[in-house]
Amino acid sequence: MAIGCVVLDFDGTFTDVAAEGAPFVRHFKSHFAELVGKDLPSVEAAWDKEEAAVLAGAQAFGWDVGGRVVAPATADPYLLSNCVARQLMGRMGVLPDPADRHEALQTLYRESYKLTGTAFKPEAKEVLEALLATGLPVWVVTNAHTDLVDAKLDRLAPKGRERLQVKGDARKYIIDEAQPADARFKAVPESISFDGLLPRPVYLRRGRYYEALRDIWSLTGTGPESTLVAGDIYELDLALPAALGAHVQFVARDNALPYELKAMELLSPRGGADRSLRGILPRLRG
Repeated sequence: MAIGCVVLDFDGTFTDVAAEGAPFVRHFKSHFAELVGKDLPSVEAAWDKEEAAVLAGAQAFGWDVGGRVVAPATADPYLLSNCVARQLMGRMGVLPDPADRHEALQTLYRESYKLTGTAFKPEAKEVLEALLATGLPVWVVTNAHTDLVDAKLDRLAPKGRERLQVKGDARKYIIDEAQPADARFKAVPESISFDGLLPRPVYLRRGRYYEALRDIWSLTGTGPESTLVAGDIYELDLALPAALGAHVQFVARDNALPYELKAMELLSPRGGADRSLRGILPRLRG
């Protein structure tokens, strides 16, 4: 089936997340020190040690939400900061209640994200303009706030910007039922496994993300089988759309994990991987 709708992740997919995330990390560390009641130099020393341990054991760490790992910890500075902070809070005995800890870290994320820079990948404008020139509906679906992403896209100013829609606060990390429930979502398995490559399941039933996708399909008169979804984190961006029958393109990070690449291989011909955003364009042929 021909592609009739394009859904794009934003951070790390169209942006240089390391460059954009540098001020986020500085702010996050500073306010984390305040949260745990420690001076910044001592927190930074402990942070560096914990971060090294997380990076060395990338497969063993992840973003824990409600007792389930929903994304790899090393995928971007935001996830890495969350994981390191969570590990340190556990060692320090700070906010032992998981719900309180999660909410505190989400607050730190929201406040720190406001200070992210704007650093698009070199080919970002070119690819967005090519996508918009097709006349297809093109949407950005992101965990970030809509207004912040809109402002960054306005600064990039691709031709056709007025037709590029943004659906923020997608909460792709929430493992929950969709509201209202429907047969398509109920048919999605709870999880899949990558034996030998990942020592944990990949959870698929991300209800809030599904609701965002369903809204887009309703507005555009399309469905998963005619949709191409592009993102840089398999679990957050691509696993659910792929399970629904969508075509997916992994915009591979330098530190892409083996199971992410394997997932694309197993999806052939619906899956693809390329470090460049330009790899999205040939996929429009379905």
